[in-house]
Amino acid sequence: MMTDNLAQLSDAGVSIWLDDVSRRRLTTGNLAGLVRDKHVVGVTSNPTIFAKALAEAADYDDQVRELAARGASLDAAVKEITTTDIRNACDLFRDVWQATNGVDGRVSIEVDPRLAHETDKTVAEALDLWKTVDRPNLLVKIPATEAGLPAITRTLAEGVSVNVTLIFSVERYRAVMEAFVAGLEQAKANGHDVSTLVSVASFFVSRVDTEVDKRLEAIGTDEALSLRGKAAVANARLAYAAFEEVFAGPRWAALAADGARPQRPLWASTGVKNPDYSPTLYVDELVVADTVNTMPEATLDAVAEHSQLRGDTVTGTSTEAQAVFDKLGEAGVDIADVFVVLENEGVEKFEKSWEELLESVSGQLKAATSAGS
Repeated sequence: MMTDNLAQLSDAGVSIWLDDVSRRRLTTGNLAGLVRDKHVVGVTSNPTIFAKALAEAADYDDQVRELAARGASLDAAVKEITTTDIRNACDLFRDVWQATNGVDGRVSIEVDPRLAHETDKTVAEALDLWKTVDRPNLLVKIPATEAGLPAITRTLAEGVSVNVTLIFSVERYRAVMEAFVAGLEQAKANGHDVSTLVSVASFFVSRVDTEVDKRLEAIGTDEALSLRGKAAVANARLAYAAFEEVFAGPRWAALAADGARPQRPLWASTGVKNPDYSPTLYVDELVVADTVNTMPEATLDAVAEHSQLRGDTVTGTSTEAQAVFDKLGEAGVDIADVFVVLENEGVEKFEKSWEELLESVSGQLKAATSAGS
């Protein structure tokens, strides 16, 4: 029974990706086991994941010692450590990538989050990461900030596949799809084969409920309290309706004729933060074809053990989802402000994690240098 739910989820058109990567997962065979037994067909990383991996395990000690011995700078060391894991993960998923004709078997690495508001530097780093990892199944993660939008277009135009991250609102998601389509049009003009370019749009889920629920509880009316736990799923369902609309239009049809693939919605942040909610809430309620759900392992296990999957739970729900947002507005929740706060917090959290990663590697480099002197 352990894999039946996950097989059912895959059969419904949801690609299951793991929201975690580390050297330990790679060297112990854990990640390969999840691919074999749990229908995992991709993996995502972020600065928080790397910071945790570096802080908790000794798996990186040999590489740190080697980097210290040749006097690598801190930034160069962090880049080499993280891209090594990502390159090895890409190799692990190579067979999946080939079997799915490049749709899945994808591994994501994020540009330095400190560049979230700098377009030119984001593009330069994205292209550098693409060359450094040097694997066709890589996705470079670029945040959906105002500065990130043109960076998405320019990176795709250079023939680099992109995972757009930190999307919270449907309005911003529409701008992301516009950036994607424009990027493919430019890539085509630049002579790239658009059929080889893949992109996903990482639409964050649980954080929306966390922020909205906090505001509903502060309002405190019966009407407000009755809306808790509903905003995140409604938001994602509205995003899927926007996806269906954009990729059914004539502008997209011209690219599709050249083999271009739609930018799939990726449900991110699907680990449930509120213990009062079902641990599989953001999986069960977002089952629909042509999507990705990237889960922490605890959520993956919960789905395998407890999910009550009931087919497509998204198509045709946009009217109901919009009604939830109408009620949130009537209850006094400033939805526009919610999304601004979430984007700012998302960038700040990843910046903080990146600083923690730098601090961790710095300490390890110093210790290795001292030990070797």
